[in-house]
Amino acid sequence: MYKQVDNKQNVKAVLFAGSHDFGRCPMASRLPTALWPVVGKSALEHLSCHLSHQGVKHTVICSNGNGSLMEESIHTNNHLKLKFLDELLPSGTAGCVRDAADSKKDELIIVFPASMVCPPKIDVLIQAHKKGQSDLTVMFNPVYGNGKLLGESAGIYICQTSVLEHIPKDGYFDIKEGLIPELLRAGKTVHTAILPNPAGNFRDRQEYLSAISNCLENTTKLSADLKHCRRRGSQVVWIAPDATVDPSARIYGPVIIMDGARISEDAVILGPTVIGRDVSIGKDSVVVNSVLWDGAQVGPNCEIQRCLIDYNMALYGNTFVEEKAIPFRQEGTLERSIGCVSKIVNNNAAGFQHALQLQLGEINKRLPDWVQAQKTKIMLWIVAGLVFIAFLWSYWPGLVSLWNVWQRSDEYSSGLLVPFLAVYILWSRRHDIAQCPIKPSVWGLVAFVAAQGVRFFGLLFLYSSAENLSIALSIAALVLMLFGWQLFRKVSMVLLFLCLMLPWPNRVQAAVTLPLQSWATSSAVFCLEVMGYEVMQEGNIIHIGQATVAVAEACNGLRMITAFFVISGLVVLLVKREWWEKLIVLASSLPIALLCNTARLTITALAFTVLSGEHWEKIFHDYGGYAMMPLALAAIVVELWLLVKLTIIPLKEEAIIITRQKKL
Repeated sequence: MYKQVDNKQNVKAVLFAGSHDFGRCPMASRLPTALWPVVGKSALEHLSCHLSHQGVKHTVICSNGNGSLMEESIHTNNHLKLKFLDELLPSGTAGCVRDAADSKKDELIIVFPASMVCPPKIDVLIQAHKKGQSDLTVMFNPVYGNGKLLGESAGIYICQTSVLEHIPKDGYFDIKEGLIPELLRAGKTVHTAILPNPAGNFRDRQEYLSAISNCLENTTKLSADLKHCRRRGSQVVWIAPDATVDPSARIYGPVIIMDGARISEDAVILGPTVIGRDVSIGKDSVVVNSVLWDGAQVGPNCEIQRCLIDYNMALYGNTFVEEKAIPFRQEGTLERSIGCVSKIVNNNAAGFQHALQLQLGEINKRLPDWVQAQKTKIMLWIVAGLVFIAFLWSYWPGLVSLWNVWQRSDEYSSGLLVPFLAVYILWSRRHDIAQCPIKPSVWGLVAFVAAQGVRFFGLLFLYSSAENLSIALSIAALVLMLFGWQLFRKVSMVLLFLCLMLPWPNRVQAAVTLPLQSWATSSAVFCLEVMGYEVMQEGNIIHIGQATVAVAEACNGLRMITAFFVISGLVVLLVKREWWEKLIVLASSLPIALLCNTARLTITALAFTVLSGEHWEKIFHDYGGYAMMPLALAAIVVELWLLVKLTIIPLKEEAIIITRQKKL
């Protein structure tokens, strides 16, 4: 039965973040609904901030294989203790509660769906559970316009830890189909309550737009998120200071226009509508009851009604869309490239070629002699420059996506350095590269077509890793096509080095994350025991003395592995050693990374036995990894030194010719 909750310290929130939802909505198949934005923040971060402001200290976020992605999307203060529960196998809603709760501690568990726009106050939920005096309280949204009638389920449940004994210890178990019938069979009570206002939980485009609309109509709920915007008149139009709105544009609220947005002349925006950051609305375009995510571009004379537009999605002029969710890949660069090729084919190629030859002939007569002598090489470099510009234009969305991964993810932040390091390596080899004859190869064209096939596969089946791989493959194919086999062989290792800038496929990362996390915990415990400390391990938690150190998923060592591979690859490409020595250095990156991560965790655990406080925890968590980089580089240098000492370099023997001069 219900037990009195003295304070919110005994409240634990469990958030169901879920994963990609294939089939219900094209946007949900590309991006989990928990990461859909709510006025600049993801729904998950919006809910986490709400819980923090309500005084909840402990929150567990449950997801299916997207734990690292969810963790990267949250930037809350340190007052909220977040734990990410990444269930690789489905365990059901009740199973997630079982795995997230502490059965030994008497606490109140409140379950939320992470895809929520207007979460209710914690006090309201506690009072509803207290009033029902039941083992489990199920919250429902009110019927629109009548707060006393039971509407659809809000997906919010309140219960004590006592219900955990009715949940199997393992396997799949749901709340609605499993836990509630089990409680009723055991003679327990289940209570239903109605929220004072709709919570705005959503699963697809229609529910998302409806939740945003209801929330915008009561802008006081978003006042904290809109504090940097200015309100415009009585039309409830919020405009960020950095937004640009043409005076001739007509805006009828409720409308939110965020930083960097540009509204062109004679555009019409009818609320409820949210215009995200850096969104551009073209001249004479109309936007009605829609949400445009950051970076979306709307051309002139467009009409958008009740639509959801994805990040960086571009709609060309004179486009009409209604009741749709338009993901980025629906009209991506591949269709744009095909459209441009078809336009070129339809032009009068013969007439264009004749006019071009005449103009080139006139230009050739006026060129200096040294230019005419090097005309072939100059033209080749011009063509290479044009191809490079076309490559950037075609792959720009993919490059922007890579940039965002490098900025958001600690595991792959080292990939940002790879292109610059590759340029430096090529510069250091510039004299050898300059001696290679330039002979374009048709095989490069075949390889480029194959790279585009990989890209098309990624676009068609929504594999971002295949799209990213096609970037490196296309660069290699263009080098072969423009410069030929001899130069391609010279720079082949540098081209292979570029693959280190790409993030790992999600399935590979999910498969190695848990084993790496377990290895990091067990190895740190082993080192501490060897040093004579009494240590106890519970899963990924280390108890040493009076201190407790939790090895989070971000501490599994994947960041060090990717960074050390970049360092080792750079050293291998710069030093002049035998191929087998370079192979040893490259293969040693993995054990060096794991050992360095073990050393970091061991030192951190020892430090926590002496130091305490969030300030020290942040220092050791954020800067401990950077301190391992010099250690890894020193290990590689020592390794190269040992290889020199353990091997004998054969000396070339030269014949010595001795001559005797005759006496005169």
